[in-house]
Amino acid sequence: MSAIRLLVLGAVRQHGRAHGYQVRGDLEYWGAHEWSNAKPGSIYHALKQMAKQGLLRAHEIAPSTAGGPPRTEYELTDRGTEEYFALLREALVTYDQRGDVKTAAIGFMVDLPRAEAVALLKERTRRIGAWRSSVTEHYVPEDGPEQLGHIGEIMNMWVHTADSEAEWTRGLVERIEKGAYTFAGEGEPFAGLLAEDAENPYAPG
Repeated sequence: MSAIRLLVLGAVRQHGRAHGYQVRGDLEYWGAHEWSNAKPGSIYHALKQMAKQGLLRAHEIAPSTAGGPPRTEYELTDRGTEEYFALLREALVTYDQRGDVKTAAIGFMVDLPRAEAVALLKERTRRIGAWRSSVTEHYVPEDGPEQLGHIGEIMNMWVHTADSEAEWTRGLVERIEKGAYTFAGEGEPFAGLLAEDAENPYAPG
């Protein structure tokens, strides 16, 4: 899965209707340019491509009275909304070594109902355990990495990463079940958006 599709669809959805500069500003505000491929060129390319694919609807906006070029604003179509939630659900349950997809999924998890988010995260934990078991069929952590030479350190790193992520996910589930955060249908969500015309302290450069 490409994290950029999930990130761009999610950012547009939070605004309802947004132009490319707003999407770029939000993703930079979240630091996505540091942990994903959400660079300016990728963001604008994704917006145009997904508009061609029918996931976004493009609206040409007239230039402002202050001048400057016209902007294109985007909003999700019904197909785009379906794609967004399909990507989000898949990202929440899939365990892999890519940090960008799972980070994006955690950032948007509150768009789901609380019970569904918990169920998906529990499934993620189950899949982490299954993945770990597949590794330990060939590698016994208790025997140490040296059993496979220095290459054993790769599997050692994988197992430690899986254990750490499973522990963190269980903690997240516990916090959500105790009422942390505002999920879909529960009220006004947390506003993690950059205010219009506000300076972005996390922008690159």
